[in-house]
Amino acid sequence: MGTEHSKNEEQKSMVFLRKGPKLPAWEDALLAGREPKSLLKRGLRYVSLSLIMKGMTSTPDFLWGLHEVQKLNLSRNQLVVIPPSLGKLDRLVVLNLGGNCLKCLPKEIGLLRNLKVLFVNMNCLKEVPAELSLCRKLEVLSLSHNCISQLPLSFTDLTSLRKLNLSNNRFVQIPLCIFALRSLDFLHLGSNKLENIAESIQYLVNLQIFIVENNNIRSLPRSLCYVSTLELLNVDYNAIQTLPDELYLLRGLRRIAWNPMDKGLHIAHNPLSRPLPEVVEGGLDVLFNYLRDKKEHN
Repeated sequence: MGTEHSKNEEQKSMVFLRKGPKLPAWEDALLAGREPKSLLKRGLRYVSLSLIMKGMTSTPDFLWGLHEVQKLNLSRNQLVVIPPSLGKLDRLVVLNLGGNCLKCLPKEIGLLRNLKVLFVNMNCLKEVPAELSLCRKLEVLSLSHNCISQLPLSFTDLTSLRKLNLSNNRFVQIPLCIFALRSLDFLHLGSNKLENIAESIQYLVNLQIFIVENNNIRSLPRSLCYVSTLELLNVDYNAIQTLPDELYLLRGLRRIAWNPMDKGLHIAHNPLSRPLPEVVEGGLDVLFNYLRDKKEHN
């Protein structure tokens, strides 16, 4: 009788466990006695590990022993802190920490000397560690949707950086260190609190896409007109009243663009002084001819 009762209780327990919340894949694997390394995926380019949307509030300890991992995705969890142990994963090439609750990054991130791509967007960062500048191979960096207002001067060392997203932060001016990043071809500073664009913008000689929409910019610097590589310039939703006469030098801008995804000049929703609104309606060629004529007659 006792044995039969025990079996019934065991069966009830099994049913309860099956109905309970599903364990994250990594917990399931460890409980089954599998090696953490069995979670790694070996692709053609990278050894990767994805722990996206696992509801994690802290990182599992086994993670820092997976020295082979080159691509790590910890995005869309509830992580509050990344421990110094991150520095042990010195083979990392791609690291995605986006969509968490991080208030800071460990200074040991500077030990990731092979890192090329870093996403820390949609977190709660107020600052960026100076040690990140030790990641000299970094090519893509997204810090969008945080609470950052300045960058460390040591960022001038990130000479390989090509794409930088600082949108939806608290920048009042473009950090000076950015103008030293001559390899930049993409710079997004939309939805900040910028009031101007420094003349030093001319030093970004490879810049192709420059987005500063939804700020408080009142005018464009003349030096911007000498960034001949520009293919997309988005200054929508600012306070711009006049345009520099030399704007016609930006031959890489093919059209007045209205779709956010299109290349060209985005200049909608600005209080342009007359006759600029009507000229812009005529298209880019009309605008450039107007500005050229205006310059010749001044």
